Amino acid sequence: MSSAWLLPEHIADVLPAQARHIEELRRGLLDVARGYGFELVMPPLLEHLESLLSGTGRDMDLKTFKLVDQLSGRTMGVRADTTSQVARIDAHLLNRDGLTRLCYCGPVLHTRPAGLHATREPLQFGAETYGHAGLEADLEIQDLALDCLRSAGITDVTLDLGDARILHGLLAGLPVDPHRVALLTAALAAKDKATLTELSRDLPADVRAGLVVLLRLYGGIEVLAVAERELPARAPIRAALADLRSLASRLQQAHPEARVGFDLADLGGYAYYTGARFAAYSTGCSDAIARGGRYDEIGAVFGRNRPAVGFSLDLKELADLVPARRLGAAIRAPWGESEALRSAVRRLREQGETVVCILPGHEHEGQEFDCDRELAAAGDQWVVRAL
Repeated sequence: MSSAWLLPEHIADVLPAQARHIEELRRGLLDVARGYGFELVMPPLLEHLESLLSGTGRDMDLKTFKLVDQLSGRTMGVRADTTSQVARIDAHLLNRDGLTRLCYCGPVLHTRPAGLHATREPLQFGAETYGHAGLEADLEIQDLALDCLRSAGITDVTLDLGDARILHGLLAGLPVDPHRVALLTAALAAKDKATLTELSRDLPADVRAGLVVLLRLYGGIEVLAVAERELPARAPIRAALADLRSLASRLQQAHPEARVGFDLADLGGYAYYTGARFAAYSTGCSDAIARGGRYDEIGAVFGRNRPAVGFSLDLKELADLVPARRLGAAIRAPWGESEALRSAVRRLREQGETVVCILPGHEHEGQEFDCDRELAAAGDQWVVRAL
């Protein structure tokens, strides 16, 4: 019989020091987003399943916990991603004609962990822009992602760019079902030439050749020249490569400290990306610490098929990558009922100080807070003095 206090696999409590670290990062990221003009929204953790999974593809369906609502009898889902919820808010609740910038930060739940040591309860932060089809919106989201990472303390960043239109352009007009497309994108991401060749054996020769070319289209700016030379000269592919060149140039000007690269075979989230996409990496990280891109079709199922671009990251993963800030010094105070003492404590807390009152019988216990001062009586006054 298992112990009652044991949590499910890949689910964990966040203890005080780490919780403080995560919360400080959360506040910092939300402040950066607000500085760009993004408005905070808080979607619910539960939704009717058909709304929650609309337009997200089979991968998200497999990640989503499902349950029956005891009030309505309908099937509900616990969100595994917040993007479709924010698209619903933009489409049905805000319903603005012009530009809308929204950000969010909250837990999501996955049926399976993404890796051996990954949590099934990420804390997802994200930002999304609706209503602008130009590259300006893509660039602003990429700027925001880089500024968020820098504010968190991640300065060694590589931004890998790609574009969903390249594969869309290669497969346009061909009878390739969604399941097969998912297998193709998985083979491309894994750089698995044998599987890719097998999956594409009945496709036209130029498409087969283009798919194999994608496997080696990763690296620096030279990747775009190879892609322009060796991929089929189709309009969506040419438009994608031109946009990637423009984005890379502007990113390098705005963020000379960041490295910009390309991985045209990285097609994670292909089911809903429709244009340029990106993944941010840092030295020592095997996986991306932030991902984003353009997904203009995300609102179609909600009746508003308008331009959309955004990014997201897991705050818990981010917290593991950067050292926690030093805990601010605190003031130790005795416990007492006198109005003068209570007023002095209250006044210090109103000034932003942390005041730890020592409860009776606990005078000799160690404190989690680093108290470098104490509140002490000096005649009929209470004064702060160094310890």
